[in-house]
Amino acid sequence: MKKSKRTIYACGCCGYQSPKWLGKCPDCGTWDSLEEQASFPETRYQEAAPAAPGDAEPVPIDAVAEDERGRIPTGNGELDRVLGGGLVPGSVVLIGGDPGIGKSTLMLQALHRIAESGRKVLYVSGEESPRQIRMRAGRLNALSQNLYVVSEILLDRITALVERDKPQVLVLDSVQTLYSPELASAPGTVSQIREVCLRLTLMAKRTGLPCFLVGHVTKDGAIAGPRLLEHMVDTVLYFEGDRNHVFRVLRAVKNRFGSTNEIGVFEMAEGGLAEVPNPSAVFLSERPRGAPGSVVSASMEGTRPILLEIQALASPTNFSTPRRTVLGLDPNRVALLVAVLEKKLGYPLMAHDVYMNVAGGVRVTEPAVDLGVVAAVASSFLDRPVPERTMVVGEVGLAGEIRAVGQLETRVREAAKMGFDHCVVPESNLRAPMEGLEVRLTGVRTVGQAMGVLF
Repeated sequence: MKKSKRTIYACGCCGYQSPKWLGKCPDCGTWDSLEEQASFPETRYQEAAPAAPGDAEPVPIDAVAEDERGRIPTGNGELDRVLGGGLVPGSVVLIGGDPGIGKSTLMLQALHRIAESGRKVLYVSGEESPRQIRMRAGRLNALSQNLYVVSEILLDRITALVERDKPQVLVLDSVQTLYSPELASAPGTVSQIREVCLRLTLMAKRTGLPCFLVGHVTKDGAIAGPRLLEHMVDTVLYFEGDRNHVFRVLRAVKNRFGSTNEIGVFEMAEGGLAEVPNPSAVFLSERPRGAPGSVVSASMEGTRPILLEIQALASPTNFSTPRRTVLGLDPNRVALLVAVLEKKLGYPLMAHDVYMNVAGGVRVTEPAVDLGVVAAVASSFLDRPVPERTMVVGEVGLAGEIRAVGQLETRVREAAKMGFDHCVVPESNLRAPMEGLEVRLTGVRTVGQAMGVLF
């Protein structure tokens, strides 16, 4: 029976479909984003994933056999940390990031280490030829007999290769270059990305093959394609970092098999991405001594405490509206904290431009660094440095109070390990006893009290 084909218009940003063209997407509000596509109403997924006898029958959950294969270690400690301990068989991991950030380099290095453990792995590239991949692998010292590479974008041929060669780990770089000939649209369109991701997910669940999907990102930093793409996969990782800095941060925003708070830190070196097992030492290695506006605070990234240098510069302005330029922090949060300084301490910051930065190109969203931000702005405004071996941590409320933070003992122990001997912390955190600490703790209740202790 011949398939009936009809024309639809799909939004390239959110995937909204309309039977006629619209100038503005009703769902996401983007102008001129609807593209003409051919749609087939009949489903073809029964051919892609044939059901075995009994698979559709509901069974008691305690009768389901456990998977005894366990996780597959990638050999990269930082990547394993973000994944939750390694690759889960049958999982689909989507990794995105800016162009040139190191996504393909990370995947090639991870595949090489998995191949060195004796497992057969397959790297499918839709953007590079095998010779180009060989040149990059030689530079990264990632040559292995168990690492197979192929340049292919046709989905049916890729699935045929997987069924024939039976690799144990698969990487597809990138998902926006793959296409299925059953759809008339071009590679990278919403319908193609949705179709490709669905079929690859069904294949992974049926065969137990863990897959990495490398995705492009839009100018806003989100993974290109419909939002449905992130819902279909098991894990979504974002590779962050400034191309002008050598440090890269791998962050999990979704993980069905682990924590979404863990991060992995890498350093871009001549031989590829190198793991950074102690990020605190790296981020504080170039901290200036006795400089006003420089404060060290502690942020928890999953189970890992990281000491960060928060820098501030308060400069007088001649304009009626002062500037608030922020890098690595939430600009709205910084504006609130500057307003607290103005109201509670009387600092005339409306006559000053305020510039904020987190050294090393790291992005911090945890409110536990609020007191560090306030201390850095006050230090720059007063032109008085914070004591060099003092760490500051605490959440600041709009009333000027210092609120308790979680896992304070872990943060303080990290500070002690890095040579700090004094920590300014919320007073409410000191109600619980902390033993065995070689650091002097000073509890504060208000912003004014904290400024009195520091300056």
